Amino acid sequence: MQGEAATGRVLWQVTGADALEFLQGLVSNDLLPLGRGAGIVWAALLTPQGKYLADFFVVQPATGPLLIDIAESLAPATLRRLNMYRLRADVQIAPSALHVSRGLGPAPSGALPDPRHPALGWRSYDATQGSAPLIDWDALRVAHVVPESAIELRVDDSYLLESGFERLHGVDFRKGCYVGQEVTARMKHKTELRKGLVRVSITGEAPFGTEIATQDGKPAGQLFTRSGNRAIAYLRLDRAEGALRAGSATVTLDPDQPS
Repeated sequence: MQGEAATGRVLWQVTGADALEFLQGLVSNDLLPLGRGAGIVWAALLTPQGKYLADFFVVQPATGPLLIDIAESLAPATLRRLNMYRLRADVQIAPSALHVSRGLGPAPSGALPDPRHPALGWRSYDATQGSAPLIDWDALRVAHVVPESAIELRVDDSYLLESGFERLHGVDFRKGCYVGQEVTARMKHKTELRKGLVRVSITGEAPFGTEIATQDGKPAGQLFTRSGNRAIAYLRLDRAEGALRAGSATVTLDPDQPS
């Protein structure tokens, strides 16, 4: 089965004796299982203060070098940061000639399941260019509150736990140190999350990025990806009860959130 092209993505190959260990010390998730065979891990690169810089898939195909599958808009800054951390490690990062495809249903040979959520199907890395995109991925993301790079995930602003990384298998609290680990662990163990990405229902028109407020005008959050009458929003949970306003639209927190 041929998948559709995953548009707006950049694919790098990461080679050298220190490749896996190098990435392991930088990102939010445990990459060591990739040293034992084919697999795919979703992870984030953070600032030392624990704020989001980039997210990407680290992929070990059945054959060939380690790969990084990253949003095109985040690629240049991320590559500069990785090279800054590289120092004398035996690591080389270069463009890959392979293509990224994705799809739903039966997966082709060599494809790997999207590690974030089963509803997101599979991803494939090979020499074949995928077909034109047809699947409504935004609808799937909204249904399961899956944030997207540089959309819900905002550079130097978002925090992993507020963005659903624990629920979506993007952070490992047992792997040891990485950049931003202390802040992320503190949020996990010592604080109660009072803000975060949630699914909301909308009545009326409100464009992407519209600020959300309570009925008495207090700031409550921001509206992001919309699909039909539902959307992903970043909300202050202590102000999320009852009807909220986003421009001329009415916004309410969906009672059944993904878990």
